[in-house]
Amino acid sequence: MAAVLPAAAEPGLRLLMVEKKGCIYCLAWDRSVAPGYGASDAGRAAPLMRVDIYGPYPDGLVLARRPFVTPTFILLDNGVEIGRLEGYMTAPQFHAALSGMLAQASRR
Repeated sequence: MAAVLPAAAEPGLRLLMVEKKGCIYCLAWDRSVAPGYGASDAGRAAPLMRVDIYGPYPDGLVLARRPFVTPTFILLDNGVEIGRLEGYMTAPQFHAALSGMLAQASRR
């Protein structure tokens, strides 16, 4: 029988979406932003990973603090938090804020 290994933090840039079942703002983000995210420049630079606010979280994550708001979007570089957006934003607001975080990440 194959062993089940715990999920591990992904290498490179990733955007971790922390969500909660029944969160109306998470659902609003899913309707307004998620459909085009994967094909966007940001989505290609930082593929989306999702996790429930109560976990389990991927092994090896280094977060500045535990998320307490949903949705929370955490920009990770090799599993280490380098930026965070908390709460719902419209698609233009979200893309502008994330673009700023990605620009900072590229200067690291």
